[in-house]
Amino acid sequence: MQRVKSTFSIKNLENLSGIKAHTIRIWEKRYNLLSPERTDTNIRRYSLDSLRKLLNITLLYNHGFKISKIADLDEDEIPILVRDIALKSNSEQVAINAFKLAMVNFDTVMFDATYDELLKRYSFFHLLTQVFSPLMQELGILWQTGAISPSHEHFVTHLVKQKIHIQTELLQRDTMPKNNREVFVLFLPENEIHELGLLFLNFYLLSQGCKTIFLGQSITTESLETLFTYTTSITFVTHFTVEPNKDSIDEYLLNFYTSILKETSSKLLIFGPQQVQIDQSKLPQKIEIFKSVDAFRVSYFNENIFV
Repeated sequence: MQRVKSTFSIKNLENLSGIKAHTIRIWEKRYNLLSPERTDTNIRRYSLDSLRKLLNITLLYNHGFKISKIADLDEDEIPILVRDIALKSNSEQVAINAFKLAMVNFDTVMFDATYDELLKRYSFFHLLTQVFSPLMQELGILWQTGAISPSHEHFVTHLVKQKIHIQTELLQRDTMPKNNREVFVLFLPENEIHELGLLFLNFYLLSQGCKTIFLGQSITTESLETLFTYTTSITFVTHFTVEPNKDSIDEYLLNFYTSILKETSSKLLIFGPQQVQIDQSKLPQKIEIFKSVDAFRVSYFNENIFV
């Protein structure tokens, strides 16, 4: 079992904070802000407390505090100032940094407080596209490069999913579909369990007054045939994060077309990073690829994404 990451390299700190390693070294030497341990080969290793402190310092620094002033603050003053700024700032990047700090501290209270303040100023869809989406992209890179552990990433993912579920339920209770003729069925292919992107899409479609049927993780192609007892015209929506893999993705789509789409008026819309593995010269009919939700909004709903 992989344990929570508790020591970090200076490169990890650079990736998490956005502060260059050279600058971190200067802050150590000139202001004694961090005190790393040294390996036998004289390589810096930083504790979880050091990472927390640097993230706090970074938030203050990016908000106009001079590093010399931060260095003069008492240890207990820094977190208080950080919480106050994170809750009052209109900057999406400050919010993202606050959520990363909550992640490092496994601090649900800070996550919720930051979220609540943002929701007072912005729509939930704005939070999804301008805060949560870039946050999760950053965390995905940090996880892949070993800067954070799966425990950190899972902690934040769970909280983001929680917020989407709540807002989705509110939409479903308060909004009647404007158009029942087109039904969107959202599913993930077999062995695909990363449903955050699909939850984003479901919320957006509901906000547009669409009728959706959310099936979630790891659905076999054959089981989708049951939906045709409900309607014969379905827009299937899926999100490929890791599955189907590059060796099977073209075969999967051909089978989907043959089994589900060929004899119907239905179609399949594909989102997610794994779409880059698709050989588009072999892409069957009635299957469309979208690189982003914004591309989908413009193409499908004629929305001006700059509004």
